[in-house]
Formats: sequence, structure tokens, C-alpha cells
Amino acid sequence: MKLHWKSFSIVGCLLYTLFILVACGNTEYEFSSKPCFFIFDNSTHNDPTLAAAMTPYSGTYATVTLTNHGGARYFKFSSNQGTSSESIFDGVDSRRSLILGMNDGLIVGYGVLTDPVTFYAYDRECPNCFSPDALPVRSYPLHINSTGIATCNTCNRKYDLNNGGILAEGEKGNKMTRYRASTTGPYGILSVN
Repeated sequence: MKLHWKSFSIVGCLLYTLFILVACGNTEYEFSSKPCFFIFDNSTHNDPTLAAAMTPYSGTYATVTLTNHGGARYFKFSSNQGTSSESIFDGVDSRRSLILGMNDGLIVGYGVLTDPVTFYAYDRECPNCFSPDALPVRSYPLHINSTGIATCNTCNRKYDLNNGGILAEGEKGNKMTRYRASTTGPYGILSVN
């Protein structure tokens, strides 16, 4: 029996195609492809609530939202440890592009289950209830307890912020929407994209 190189190349291509189809099937990406862009310089704002969330091993997560008072824009920070604060937009903030997740809210903080610790940024909306395409858009914000468990009051699912936002309790569903994030320290620069 004589085999030709054409037979081997056809078989090789078929095996390669099968491998690609199997390898890419039902893949869950670590980071969201949804737009998010947030840079905050805490060396100029000196916000203590955000600084606690940007401190490794603190167990603190902070939600980041926007608010207005008397025509001025503010960043609002609330932590799972019961603290909250606001920081007015400065001139640099006003010139920067800003997309705070899918519905103007983020959750940031260090996970405490790995060493070295991982800095996380999540969308504040429940990944199983919120749809940016729904009309009207309805908010399903997650609420965080002191141990880093985020809960949706609508579907009652619980997510573990310390473990990549995986579903910790409730019906099967998606894990939390995660964005790439870094920090240069408690009173440094926070970057989420």
C-alpha cells in the first residue's frame, strides 16, 4: 500500500480543524469585551474609601459610581466595610474619556484567596439579570457583604468576588463581568479597561 503526502496533508488538515473546533467550543473568556474605560489618580484625589480597596489583603471592595451635586460631577465610592465618600471631578477627570462598565458602575478590590493577591474590577450589574439591550434599560446592581460576596436582590444569586466573580450560590448562570484592571497602590493610579 502506497501512501502519498497529499493523503497525510488532508488528514492533518482535518485533524487540525477538529482540534480547533473542540478547543474553542463553549469557551468562557476571563475578561469582558464590553467597553469600559476608567482612570482615577488617587494621588490627587486622596479618597480613603478607594484607597482601602486598592490595598492588598484589606478585604475591601469599593463600588464606583457617578453622582451630581449643584451641577458638579462627583465620583462616589462605597465599600463593603461600610464607608463611603465622594470626590469631585477635577480638570483632568473632565477631559478624560469615561465608561464605567455597562451601566455606570464598577466594583474594584483585591481578592484575598490567592497569593500573590489579584486586583479585580467587575461590572456592578448582575450578569444574569441585566441586559444593556433591554428597553427600557433596568438596573440590577449587586450588593456586597463584608466578606466579598456580591448578591443580586432580583435573582438572589451570590458571586464570590475573591474568586474571579464565580457563581457561589443560586441557579446556574454566568459569572460576574470582569474587566482588566491595575493599581499602582492605595494612593496611586487606578486603571480599568
